[in-house]
Amino acid sequence: MGSIPAQMTLIAIRDGKGDAHALYPETVPTPQPGSGEVLIRMHAAGVNRPDLLQRKGLYPPPPGAPDTLGLEVAGEVVALGDRAARWKVGDAVCALLGGGGYAQYVAVDARQVLPIPADVDMVQAAALPETIFTVFSNVFERARLQAGETLLIHGATSGIGVTAILMGRAAGARVIATGRGAAKAEAARRLGVDLALDAGTGDWSEAVQAAGGVDVVLDMVGGDYLAKNLAVLKPDGRLAQIAFLAGAKVEVDLSLMLGKRLTLTASTLRARSAQEKGRLAAAIEARVWPWVASGQVRPPVDRSFALTDAAAAHAYLEAGEHVGKVVLKA
Repeated sequence: MGSIPAQMTLIAIRDGKGDAHALYPETVPTPQPGSGEVLIRMHAAGVNRPDLLQRKGLYPPPPGAPDTLGLEVAGEVVALGDRAARWKVGDAVCALLGGGGYAQYVAVDARQVLPIPADVDMVQAAALPETIFTVFSNVFERARLQAGETLLIHGATSGIGVTAILMGRAAGARVIATGRGAAKAEAARRLGVDLALDAGTGDWSEAVQAAGGVDVVLDMVGGDYLAKNLAVLKPDGRLAQIAFLAGAKVEVDLSLMLGKRLTLTASTLRARSAQEKGRLAAAIEARVWPWVASGQVRPPVDRSFALTDAAAAHAYLEAGEHVGKVVLKA
């Protein structure tokens, strides 16, 4: 495994914000694990849309989080702080981070770390934490998706979208997904959705209502999607809002919500405490990790880039043609 170097490479942002070309490699001291932390040598790191927003200066890290981009990694444990007794040097792990994943080494609270199942490689493992934690928290805990219910997912081919499709199917739900363009609708069909809709043609909400409506909606669009989401929800339906790419300020028809007893829930993940993320990790290991181990939940990795090519990875993700996750490799 070798010794831990005093210096490492990470990806910094020139002038604190900018386009994809603002990303560049920088040499800095290697972090040391604090109490309750492990140090992971990064083999692969997920690239997620919040990274793009942070690069542009629109999504600053929460207090105490590293300034470096990167919300998930996979790698091996190379050092332990005290009170990290579950793990040992050499363990293959993946982890949810508050930041710092675009680096050769990252220190993280041991409670946010999960073991990599035996037949999952590092690139695939790096695509798991951020989206699985997000979907589990919002769809399964907050929106209480149950087997036999119908789940509507917008942004079907995004990292969140493909993960939600696979988790919904594994949970025994009927899954409807929207994507903009025929190719994205077809990609959703290949992932096994019950109904795939091209949001770029016609009114997807009419098609969803014709299919019987849904119990849960996972939405990252916001804007004019809100009214349509409420319209397609069945009585006692739940809308989980996780982003607002089309706008945050909307009008809500409260009479519709009252009449159908609807629930609107919204949340973000990054700013939650290490204790809360640790609680989520334990719940995910118990319920979702068996799906990962069995192969039911393996979000597709569309493309991988070298760590030093992070700018190209960002440009590729921003182009929006990917199906699944984009990953950096050390």
